[in-house]
Amino acid sequence: MSRSDAVQQSGVNGRVIVKSGGQLNRREKWYGYAFVMPMLIGYILFLFGPVVASFVMSFTNWNLTSALKFVGLANYRMAFFEDPVFVETIWNTLYFTLLFVPLNIVITLSLALLTQRSIPGIGFFRTAIFSPVVTSIVVWAIIWKYIFQTDNGLVNAILKWFGITGPAWLYNLELAIPVVVIVSLLKSLGMNMAIFLSALNGVPAMYYEAARIDGASRWRSFLHVTLPLISPSMFLVVMITLIGSMKVFGQIYILTKGGPGTSTHVMVYYIYEQAFKYNEFGYGSAISFVLFFIILLLTLFQWYGRKRWVHYEE
Repeated sequence: MSRSDAVQQSGVNGRVIVKSGGQLNRREKWYGYAFVMPMLIGYILFLFGPVVASFVMSFTNWNLTSALKFVGLANYRMAFFEDPVFVETIWNTLYFTLLFVPLNIVITLSLALLTQRSIPGIGFFRTAIFSPVVTSIVVWAIIWKYIFQTDNGLVNAILKWFGITGPAWLYNLELAIPVVVIVSLLKSLGMNMAIFLSALNGVPAMYYEAARIDGASRWRSFLHVTLPLISPSMFLVVMITLIGSMKVFGQIYILTKGGPGTSTHVMVYYIYEQAFKYNEFGYGSAISFVLFFIILLLTLFQWYGRKRWVHYEE
């Protein structure tokens, strides 16, 4: 009998009736609520509450100085039908994502395969690749802004040694987003490499031995053994990398400020610009929820499509 059970004897035939859920059990429930309450209050105040307030604000016209005015779907209608910059921000965000996500997955998986072997000094290379992940994005972007400077940047200085005149990397309409992609790649390689490395180390060696006995080459073993067995980790990497690329902001803010022109205006930067530069909080909130629904649709598409290529070991 547990301590939380209350035992009561009846006078009829000396039988014992056990009643559960006594005072101590109720007290334990309140202890649980007390431990959970700080996190619940923080969630409501700093996450759920602001999200609801932002959603309500997306149907209003408010710039901090005027009264809150309900405008219905006007902000959403203006975004899609009256604001050409907003449409361009969607294409810029998708362009960044289409460049960043495949390159990130291919490079990080290749690095994981290269650093999987236990050779002298491999720990140093793993640490060197992972260290940018824990570096502040602001510091990282500032350093690379100096590296890609037009006149005194390291990249153009190296090109000059070979008699090549380097372009204005961050002020070129066609090169600005690819440069941001390169900077973002070098910053984020370590995390996905660590995930892939963990997945590769978890593949049982007997599968490779069976494939080798069947005469499979290393490439066929990679295609038919490695990729299927690490596909759950691949799915995780695709999801977090895709969502992260849709929310890119710090690199854009430091490196290009959305320029030249609006060529690197991505959605999060445009939200920041509308809300905190022009004080159009209603319009900025509407754009943020458009981004939310785009990410939601992409996530659901990946989630329901995973059954076609993600293999879970029985």
